[in-house]
Amino acid sequence: LKPAAPSPPAKPPTPRFCRRAPPPPVPWRAPMESIQQYVGEFRELAKRPRSFLTQILNLACIVFSALMLWKGLMVATRSESPVVVVLSGSMEPGFHRGDILFLTLYDDPPLLPGDVVVFQIEGRDIPIVHRTMNVHEDNKGVYNALTKGDNNQVDDRGLYAHRQLFIGKKEIMGRAQAFLPYVGMITIWLNDYPWLKYILIGSMGFFVIIGRE
Repeated sequence: LKPAAPSPPAKPPTPRFCRRAPPPPVPWRAPMESIQQYVGEFRELAKRPRSFLTQILNLACIVFSALMLWKGLMVATRSESPVVVVLSGSMEPGFHRGDILFLTLYDDPPLLPGDVVVFQIEGRDIPIVHRTMNVHEDNKGVYNALTKGDNNQVDDRGLYAHRQLFIGKKEIMGRAQAFLPYVGMITIWLNDYPWLKYILIGSMGFFVIIGRE
């Protein structure tokens, strides 16, 4: 019998290389890159005075267009403030805080009990949204009204000026014709946090200047 040939030595196992997982993304890296990009665009725009002036004029056109739209609404509705925001819960459940009211101040139809009006008392900065309880009109067409909030227990004589029992046409800013629920909460937040208003207006102006929509 022939002796068996020795078996070849076993090959060492081939090492396996594992890919390292990528590092987790830094949460603040993407916003910082966007900010740097916007700042770079602003610097490039500032190097072109004609383009920069054009964007400034575009921003001015947007502002003046908004003012013209507001003045047009004032003329069409005959109200000095055709759009107001409900700031309190005194008219619940009919209207809630943050609802937007659209007002008109037409003489026809005449003011009737039950109409929701917005009025401003002399010496008070914030208008009041309440419902008329009683309306009295004399033979000259001059009317006086007593108002009350739907969610209040008493009428508004405690809110009127000293020794004032009714409000007249001079105090009434408009009569509610339609409303949008809760859309005005943005306005309330901007009034409660003025820094948020400055950030919002500044960012909108910045994006208009650099040409971003």
